[in-house]
Amino acid sequence: MTAKLLPRYKRAISRYTMIPSKGGCFELTVGGARLYSKLQTGRFPDEAVLIEEVGRRLGVSED
Repeated sequence: MTAKLLPRYKRAISRYTMIPSKGGCFELTVGGARLYSKLQTGRFPDEAVLIEEVGRRLGVSED
């Protein structure tokens, strides 16, 4: 996901932090708001949907 997020939104992202974990944890937050939690859903997210949502949260237009 990093390889897709950074090139696409590099001008809008001011900080990008990855925190390694164990046990299948996958959490995604933007501006302190959690967008996805694998721990809550029990499944991996649709990557394309999350990438689009990150863009919306960053205020990036796809026009």
